[in-house]
Amino acid sequence: MPANLPRIVLLGRPNVGKSTLFNRLIKSNRAITHDRPGITRDRMEGTVKRDNESLFCLVDTGGLTLLDDSRVEDGPEGLRGFEEDIFAQVQAALAEASAIAFVLDGQDGLLPLDGYLASLARKANLPVLCVVNKVDGGEHAERLCADFHALGFPLIPVSAAHGLNIPRLVQELDAMVCEEREALHGNKDVDDPCQGKAALRLALLGRPNAGKSSLVNRLAGADRMITSSIAGTTRDSVDVPVVIGGEEYVFVDTAGVRRKTKIHDSVERFSVNASIKSTTKADVTILVLDAAEGLGVQDKRLIDLLDRRKTPFIIVVNKQDLLSSQEKTSLRKDLQDSLAFCSHVPVLTVSAKTGSNVHKILPLAREVRRECTLRVPTGKLNRAMEEVLARHQPPMVKHARPKFFYLTQAESEPPTFVFFVSDATRVPESYMRYLERGLRKSFALRYAPLRMHLRSTHRKKVM
Repeated sequence: MPANLPRIVLLGRPNVGKSTLFNRLIKSNRAITHDRPGITRDRMEGTVKRDNESLFCLVDTGGLTLLDDSRVEDGPEGLRGFEEDIFAQVQAALAEASAIAFVLDGQDGLLPLDGYLASLARKANLPVLCVVNKVDGGEHAERLCADFHALGFPLIPVSAAHGLNIPRLVQELDAMVCEEREALHGNKDVDDPCQGKAALRLALLGRPNAGKSSLVNRLAGADRMITSSIAGTTRDSVDVPVVIGGEEYVFVDTAGVRRKTKIHDSVERFSVNASIKSTTKADVTILVLDAAEGLGVQDKRLIDLLDRRKTPFIIVVNKQDLLSSQEKTSLRKDLQDSLAFCSHVPVLTVSAKTGSNVHKILPLAREVRRECTLRVPTGKLNRAMEEVLARHQPPMVKHARPKFFYLTQAESEPPTFVFFVSDATRVPESYMRYLERGLRKSFALRYAPLRMHLRSTHRKKVM
């Protein structure tokens, strides 16, 4: 998120519609929404805009319940065992906030827990706006909002699901932070090394409990994500923006991806789909493997998926501190065998718990990104192709040898090369792999995925 924007936190108990409101305000279905309470656990951030102008950063948080142990068993199933972690995430969000949007359920009316959360909002000493949600028509507003005046905050009735009063809500929230936004813009350092540079977006993908959230926390230098030994702790795909060494990054922590046949819960299905989709929007994907579990069938499927899509990715084997030397050797051999057809993919063994080798991840990701944006002039490409062809001519197929006329780079991200040949059907796959190795060596493309296409033509292009 832009560092020069004020932050407004969505606060409320479970299932009042904070995530639905979050999606409506940022105009994107980022947060998973469901009738089941307790879906959101980690805090999510998004930018609210008006007429393409960024107004403020909106922070979605998990639903809060009382931290009294005697009440835990009565709380929503999705929150049981995570109450304190969610509360800590909310406290961290409030510490950075400029204002609070206190979300209430107009259908339920004022509940005792709302009063407890109102006290929490007062202690934060920030501007507060009560957002009475689930008011599905203006004619019901006065009746459904009557009880909430007792909290002593200004309020506005809205319907996140149907869009009632959303433009007015944006205006009200903007009015709470507009002075701070102007001050932040005025104090923006024009010599900021990050200014004008797009943040490197890194998506972490892997099976449940591989240590993705722990890795994000280690890289970010803060407990930004809730971690647990319980598989499936992370549900949403959460953006974590950080600045490290003067460079901007956005870590996208995703839910663990299990085999489709093992997924029977609709929420997990949404989470897995969001995880896969995150890799298409990232600059580089970090596939996290659990060293203690070894290279599983699902890991191999994810490797194959990323390779077929030509997604730039690196493999990070986490929890290396749990393996013996013999087990590390065995795992390394399994990886070499699985990467036989995508041997360009770099592999790092790390430990999020101890921090071992974690510092190598970001420089490697930057190098992968640099290679993916490479553009090679056509003349230089064809001189390299001639050298590669001279070393090893294409084989005879059906009593004829295909002729290569010229080569061009069609696009980058990832680099895509088109070979114009006399007959594309006469070029075997093995020779295409040879050409790929030759191009990689010629232009030092060690880690980037390459797309290689053949096009039949009967004449050589005039350069």
